[in-house]
Order: sequence, then C-alpha cells, then structure tokens
Amino acid sequence: MVRWVVREQYVSAFCMMKYSTVALGLLLAGTSQAKQYGFLKDNGNGSWIIGNDVWNMTQERIYGSKLYYKDQELVGEATGHYVSYNGAASNLAWTSAKIVKTGSNYIDVQFDATEGEMHWVIFNGLAGAYQYFVNRALPVLGEFRTLWRLDNETFTSAYNADKDGVLPPLSEYAISTKVQDETWKTPEGKYLTKYDWSGFVREQEYWGVYGDNFGSWYLHPGKDYFNGDHLKQELMNHRESATGDAVQLNMIHGTHFQALSNDVLPNGKIWGPWLWYLNDGTKADVDRRYNNEINSWPYKWLDDAAYNSRVASVTGKLLLSDGRPAAGAAVFLGDNHPNKTTLDMGSDYYYTTYADNDGSFRFTDVRTGLYALQAWSNGGSIGDVTTTFLKNDVDVSGSATSKTRLDKLTWSVPTSNTIFQVGEFDRKSTGFAFSGGFGAGRVDKCPANLTYTVGSSNTADWCFAQNAKGTYSIAFPLPVSNTTTSDALLTVSLAGYSQGTTVNIFANDVRIGNLSSSGILSDPSLYRSGTVAGEWHQFEFPINGSSLKASNKIDFRVTSLSTSLWRGPIYDAIKLEWI
Repeated sequence: MVRWVVREQYVSAFCMMKYSTVALGLLLAGTSQAKQYGFLKDNGNGSWIIGNDVWNMTQERIYGSKLYYKDQELVGEATGHYVSYNGAASNLAWTSAKIVKTGSNYIDVQFDATEGEMHWVIFNGLAGAYQYFVNRALPVLGEFRTLWRLDNETFTSAYNADKDGVLPPLSEYAISTKVQDETWKTPEGKYLTKYDWSGFVREQEYWGVYGDNFGSWYLHPGKDYFNGDHLKQELMNHRESATGDAVQLNMIHGTHFQALSNDVLPNGKIWGPWLWYLNDGTKADVDRRYNNEINSWPYKWLDDAAYNSRVASVTGKLLLSDGRPAAGAAVFLGDNHPNKTTLDMGSDYYYTTYADNDGSFRFTDVRTGLYALQAWSNGGSIGDVTTTFLKNDVDVSGSATSKTRLDKLTWSVPTSNTIFQVGEFDRKSTGFAFSGGFGAGRVDKCPANLTYTVGSSNTADWCFAQNAKGTYSIAFPLPVSNTTTSDALLTVSLAGYSQGTTVNIFANDVRIGNLSSSGILSDPSLYRSGTVAGEWHQFEFPINGSSLKASNKIDFRVTSLSTSLWRGPIYDAIKLEWI
C-alpha cells in the first residue's frame, strides 16, 4: 500500500492546507514561496512538522514519530527519532520550536529542551538535514546520543567501516539464549549481539541502515566534537532486541568501551554539525556525498563565534631523543595540563592525526584555544617506544587562514637494552592471533596455554587476550655472562582490561606481580565484542638479575576466572630489558 506524504506550507496570510508531494510542488511553483521549500509547521498540540519538498517528519514532545520520503513512511511501528543521555535513562523533551535563521536556500529549525537546543538545518531539495546540538544544561555525563529507530522491513541491513551486512532477524533472538548484556547464543552456538556493529569513531566516513530502496546515514566530516582519541570506539547500528527496530545510533559522546567518561560539559558546547542523509540505499552515493561534505567542512552557514574561531592548521615535527623520527606516531591535541587519559577526555574539542615517516604532523581547522599535545607509538619503526610525549600550553590562535607552527619537538626516550619484545607498542592488540574487528566471544578461540619462544615464534603465535585457566609463557635464553650481572625490567602494556580474571606474573617461577581488578580500571571492551583495544594500561615489573639464568621463562598464569563471560586482559606488547 502506498502511503502518500502530507506536508503543510504557508501559502498566504489566510490559507494553510495539506498537500501530497506532487500537489505541493505544483502549488509552490506558482507562488512567491517557490524558492523556500524548507518549513516548520506548529500543529498546536505539542507537535510540529519539519521538512522540505523531499522529506518531512512529525516531531512530537520526545519522538520524531513519522518520516516521509519518496512517498513512503519510514518509521512504521518503530520508535523514530529522539535524543537522550546516560543511555536511555533520560530522553529530551521538546518544549518549543522555531526557525532561528533563514538563508537563501535553507532554514535552521531549533527545538528547545531544558538541556539544550537541537537544530535541523534544512536545505532546499536535500534528502535529509544537517543537525547539531548546543548544550545549555546537560548534567555531568558519559553518554549522549541522537538516533533513529526505523522500520525493520524497509531497513534490513547496516553499515559502518568495520562491518557491513544484513541485520539478524528478530525471530533469531526468540530462539536464542541470552547469556549477558545484549548478547544471545543461538542453537548453532553462534552469538548475536549489538556490539558486533561497533566501530572506531574517527575511522568512520559514514554509517547507517539501508535496504533495497532506502538508506538512512550519518556523515561526520568534522570529528573534533567527539570525546576520546584515535581509539575511541562506539556502537553504531543494531537490531533492537525487544522490538526489532533497525537502530541507527549517533553516539556523539559515548562510553560503550571505556572505563571512565564523566565529563562536565560547558554551556554552549556544540556537537556537530553532521549530515543525516536519506537515499536509495546505495553506498556509492553516500561516498560521493561524504567527499562533498569533507570539502565543505567547517560549514560556513553556522553562525557561532567559537565554532568559527579556527586556524587553518597546526603543524610540527617530532623526533625521538635517540635521533629517530617519530614515524607513524599517534598525535593528539586535547586538554591542557591533562588529568585524564586521552581516551577519557570529553569536555571540549579533540584532534587526532598520525605522523608522517619523517615525524611531521598536521591538524586542520583547529578551534582556537590552549591545548596539550600528546604522542605515542603506533607501532612500526618506533614500536619499541614505551613512553608518551607531552607538551602543554600549545597556544592555537589567529584567523581562519593562520597556521600555527610548533618548534621541532624532541621526544625523550630512554636508552634500551632489549632482551625480547612481543608485539609492538601501539595501544592495540594488532598482530596477535584473532585480533581485528568486532566479534562476540572471539577470545574463546584463544588457547588456555601457549608458549612463545623468543627467536623462533612470531607475533601471531601470541593470542590477543587471555580468558581461560592456564598459562601463557615466554621462553627465552640468556648468555651466561648476563645472568647475574644486571637486573631487568618487564614492561606489560595492555590494550584493554575487563575485570574478573586475575593474571599472576612469574619470572622463573618467582611471582613478580599481577594484573587484577584491584589495580586496573575495568573497561567493557573484551565482553562487548572488542578485540583490538579498550582502555590502555602499562605496568612495569622489576626482576632481580640473580633469578635469571641461561634458560628462562616469563609466565602469565590464570588460576581463577570470573563467572561472567569474556573477562581479562587484551594484550598490546610485552618487553623485557636490562636496567
């Protein structure tokens, strides 16, 4: 059954009528309103209609309940569009709506709630709208999101840069057994979980849900308003397990894979603008649109002094104190004089990039202000570096054409006499067995016991995580001349840790430390389909030289497990060196 779209548009001071798409177009072609198809209509009952000549949506007090595009209603029995914080605990309720700006080919519609302003910037002929949110009174929080929950027969598949495919049907949940947080085990032994549809936020060009004839997408050409650093992960799409809705999440401030993120948000902070985009479901079209948006960022139509106060670029060059360039280093511009990890920062605006082979780096379109510059190894030729570079009081100021150039930056690294190293220091489990992407229960593939033999084993012989009773061993020889003359230092870098599993560490059967809940903040990554990263941690364990001999082993022993699924460490790198 075809459902015809109904729109309302001001025609004269005396007449307001409803029209189908065709009728509206014919009517406007003969009126002075023909150049302005974007509209806001107050229904007088606590609801509004917004849209243009291509689409429209009915916004109720909380939910955008009806969405018409190409003469089809796309929400159906689903929930629609809404904005909420701290999970689903607090949905924003809209008290008023108004057009706050009218351009030559667009309008900016502002919906007001106690917590802030949700803006829909509607251009003539655009299938979708630019959206941004201005904070006014959001509480200290971890999660803040906008989202669409759409018709599950129209939107059957989902896409992000990490996963593309058909969403599991609701019927599959009904015959499966729930085993933990939004995770089910099917009769065939596979897992269903929304967390498989997650991704690394700053690697995304766009994400959304789609079907044979329709697609709904989020395009974020700017990413400075997201919390966290390069390894910020978030849930993006999924099947709502209770109702079957196709969910398109926009976690503009999220904590799904973090240990901590409780941020005080300044009045006036802006998330966005991003583009919510409708099309026929083809990703090639969205690719083209994203390239257009990148070339237009930051958008000139947004009138906000702080938003527009930017410099063209911030550049610099990082060299290690041993003379090497900081090739490929992860470089981060964030909170000045930080008291949080880079992943946990979220009050302001954050910029990420990677250094070139010669150590040079560049950030573009940076908001003016005082920042701290941080950098850390991303593997490769500096994959042995365990320290972090920090420079406070980076003053970014000037006009939109200004370029902030930092002096040559020296990254102090200690002289290292390495005995062995397993993996590269990059805050990720990259290179280890079964690492990569998102997959519930992937750690079940890791063996309970393994031995990595220095000199003959490869990085892939070590497993990305440890979640079974048993021992991961590193066997290594030493020349007899070294066995009693020096002490050693074991550095263990974790890409993530989910509490409940304790790993005791032994050097030649002498306990030198542990990895446990008592000393490590827990993140949910391992049990929420993460295989690459969560919250990064690094520990150092001294080893008395007298305990070393010609043939040695370092053991990571798990003797007790959490009763919950998939708890334990995700490994980044392990290094033993003389001190």
